[in-house]
Amino acid sequence: MEQGLDDGLRSLTARFPRPGRVEWIGLRPRYRAPVEAVKTADAVSGFGLIGDHRAIRGGGQRQVTLIQAEHLAVVAGILGRDTIDPALLRRNIVVAGINLLTLQDREFRIGDAVLLGAGPCAPCSRMEEALGRGGLNAMRGHGGITARIVTSGIIRLGDAIEPM
Repeated sequence: MEQGLDDGLRSLTARFPRPGRVEWIGLRPRYRAPVEAVKTADAVSGFGLIGDHRAIRGGGQRQVTLIQAEHLAVVAGILGRDTIDPALLRRNIVVAGINLLTLQDREFRIGDAVLLGAGPCAPCSRMEEALGRGGLNAMRGHGGITARIVTSGIIRLGDAIEPM
């Protein structure tokens, strides 16, 4: 009986109502530099996104950071704002239409690239600077995920995000 339950849950967690999509892409050319919005990014396996300061060092679990577009509205609401500029949150990719937490420990395709969800992307104290008083707490639980690049490729605005 226990094995049947595990198989059923495994089957359910492999189902997604639809693919997600890339809504915004941002790169930071240097540490602590402002995030620059771009239309495409070249994802390089083992390094990161070309033009982002993390790609210079390479390796690690945090080659790419992703956040859900739906969570931007939640954070804005907590802070009493109408909207939040994604560049303030210092993430690389804003996605919509898919629950990012379901991609942890799973490979997924964005455009030509394949990524592996590496873990949560917890907010840091810089959120107080970027968002004002309470910014860190507004972001807690809404920081998104980190990912490693498994297969290099181009990521574009509007690309689908599909679990593999």
